[in-house]
Amino acid sequence: MSLDTPAIEARTERLTPHDARRRLEHERASRLTQLQAIDRAGHEADEQVMSAQKDTIERVLGEIEAALARVRDGSYGTCPGCSKSIPVERLEILPYTQFCVPCQHRAA
Repeated sequence: MSLDTPAIEARTERLTPHDARRRLEHERASRLTQLQAIDRAGHEADEQVMSAQKDTIERVLGEIEAALARVRDGSYGTCPGCSKSIPVERLEILPYTQFCVPCQHRAA
């Protein structure tokens, strides 16, 4: 490898709609399972902690539903901030993300 070649290059392929939907459905099922576990914990856990966890999970479920809508309308994997493709590595790690990393930092 030459010194001017980056050690890690972003892959340029995109997730297929089928793969994206499968990953998102898995994420949704995981979050729903987490919500059920919180509900079962009931009185045994700290109410504030459980409420915060529940709010976070419900927010992520909303992001997953929005990502599934983007799969349906064909905009999944395209950053609305810069109109570039979101690297597939990012989508593999966080399949419901809406933005590429630079645009996410600007949005925060």
